[in-house]
Amino acid sequence: MAYRQESSIFAVFERSIGLIFCAQSFFIDLFDTIMLAGFQNVTFEFGARALFEDTTWHIQPNERIGLIGYNGTGKSTLLKLLVGEYQPSMGTVEKGRDVTMGYLHQDLLSFDTGDSILKVALGAFEKILQLEKEIEELGIELEKTSDEKTLHEYSDKLHELETLGGYNIHHKTEEVLQGLGFANSDLKRPYREFSGGWRMRVLLAKMILQQPDLLLLDEPTNHLDLPSIEWLEKYLQHYQGSVIMVSHDKYFLNRMVTKIVELYQQQLHVYNGNFDFFEKEKAIRTDLQQKAFENQQDYIRQNERLVERFRAKASKAAMAQSLIKKLEKLDRIEEPQIERPNIKINFRVDKTPGKVLVELKNISKSFGETVIVEHTSAEIERGDKIALIGANGKGKSTLLRIIAGTEKFTGDRKWGHNVEEAFYAQHQLEALNINNTVLDEMKECGSQKTELELRTLLGCFLFSGDDVEKKIKVLSGGEKARVALAKTMISKANFLLLDEPTNHLDMHSADLLIEALNKYEGSFILVSHDRYFISKTANKIWEIVDHKIKEFKGGYEEYVAWKERMEKAEKGEKANEGKRSKEASDVKGSKEVKGAMHVKGSKEAKASNNPVTAPQTSNREKEVKKELQKQQRIFQELEEKIATLKGKKQQLEAALGALETYSDKNKFIETESEYKKLSAELSKLNTDYEKVFEKIMELENQ
Repeated sequence: MAYRQESSIFAVFERSIGLIFCAQSFFIDLFDTIMLAGFQNVTFEFGARALFEDTTWHIQPNERIGLIGYNGTGKSTLLKLLVGEYQPSMGTVEKGRDVTMGYLHQDLLSFDTGDSILKVALGAFEKILQLEKEIEELGIELEKTSDEKTLHEYSDKLHELETLGGYNIHHKTEEVLQGLGFANSDLKRPYREFSGGWRMRVLLAKMILQQPDLLLLDEPTNHLDLPSIEWLEKYLQHYQGSVIMVSHDKYFLNRMVTKIVELYQQQLHVYNGNFDFFEKEKAIRTDLQQKAFENQQDYIRQNERLVERFRAKASKAAMAQSLIKKLEKLDRIEEPQIERPNIKINFRVDKTPGKVLVELKNISKSFGETVIVEHTSAEIERGDKIALIGANGKGKSTLLRIIAGTEKFTGDRKWGHNVEEAFYAQHQLEALNINNTVLDEMKECGSQKTELELRTLLGCFLFSGDDVEKKIKVLSGGEKARVALAKTMISKANFLLLDEPTNHLDMHSADLLIEALNKYEGSFILVSHDRYFISKTANKIWEIVDHKIKEFKGGYEEYVAWKERMEKAEKGEKANEGKRSKEASDVKGSKEVKGAMHVKGSKEAKASNNPVTAPQTSNREKEVKKELQKQQRIFQELEEKIATLKGKKQQLEAALGALETYSDKNKFIETESEYKKLSAELSKLNTDYEKVFEKIMELENQ
């Protein structure tokens, strides 16, 4: 009996162990399917300094994550932990079974080879290239032996190549390289002939073609021009894996990510939305944390006062001890701290210039057979804040140098009255005195600012504490660029020429620069690929098109909307031309038929010689055009009404969520009724909007 009982217990124990292993296996499989990689209670330290402490983060499939934080907080370090380049001080870095990762970072620029850029990018298809080599060897062997076994193996390899999509890897690679700005003629050029920025594009192309499950991109837009950034956005929007991107480009983040992870105060803070959502949500969280902190501090002070009162009384000593223990066990709320205070950059302009600052007349410039500008003219007037945009190689920096007078050209450049210019560009770094400290270099600018003011300004450009005492000669390229930019900012110039001023700044510093340029009383022209920066600073857009300076009077967002309308109109015009050509062909055919009938002497043909004429066709086109313009006006009116109603709807939603509305029954009923009425009206307008849109599309295709 005892034996049977023991056996029974053992059987139950065995089944329990089996269930535990099954459960363990299930959770491992579940981990692999729902999580690609992540951190579990990770702490990472550099010496005595902790970059992050007890951090947990899970990365799921198909996520688009923007990793942000001030410079030096450890964003790149975090990515290196994920790929295993660094090991955590505590905790574990987790990775799903068979998960592949691709990591694009600035250190890759040390890679060098004499291979063509096409061959470097094709390295993404290592397995397929090996398969092609094996097929080639089997083909040679078949020519010699005609062995049946070799033939079967050859056939299997060809099938495998087809399954892996091996027949279109060259086309796919060329497409990606062209999307990133390379011309067809560049594809066979050696990799080592290209500059750092173009090399990074080749490696980005290779990374994209590998299609890893998790793509880690550290500042991917740093070396891209606007067309290439737009291409990358379109590509990543349809990317099948997850993407984590470190970027200071707010415009890029807003369009690309659905989640923001901020590295702040040694912790990762997750926000489920784009960058605009993060900014609003962070302000709310900081405000709530501040209120919670203040409330807790009030509570602590009250209890500490009670402890002081009761401690001396024997009858109340037990109560005092109880209060002390309660305070010791209290989970203290930290006061939200601003790591980077909002320091103001103030410009001072000594002289007011004349109405026209710079006049360019009949300007031409070329490098050998490469024409930059040809017989072009333009003016920069007082108050102009111009962004010079376009693809790399169009001559934006060359044009800046022409305006500054540091580049040879043909034509005439004329300065206006009282113009004092300051030019910031990468090559200006050579003008820095390498034996000066950062602070001494700023003192020599003649700005008459105090040492405290200069230290404060340098803090905006990421030089804090003892950093200002570093010698210029020990600074990195990026640090030197920030010193040169700071020098430009404190000059008393009334006209600034800025070539990629945000390249080495973090978001906070770029925001401070935007604020400063908006308050700046002088004029400027800048080259930048940061669309957010351009949209917040420029009131005019210049673009070099067909070797001419084309000017758009308006901000960047207006310019983009205008360009989209022009492209749409151009497509519509081409479609209309095709239709008119077809109609003309039909009319011509009709005339030819009638002419043939006339030759035969047919009276019926003579009587019916009345084809659809060109004037009638023209009248039809006028009617269509008139109706299209009418529908476009209606469409614009609907857009404005919808935007207004959406604004009112948000106000009502906020009111419905407010405590004062809920506490007043009549007010709540009235607000809710208004909300329902507005929602119904908005729904009807949206329906009308869609109908008008469809009508416009129909008219444009006629």
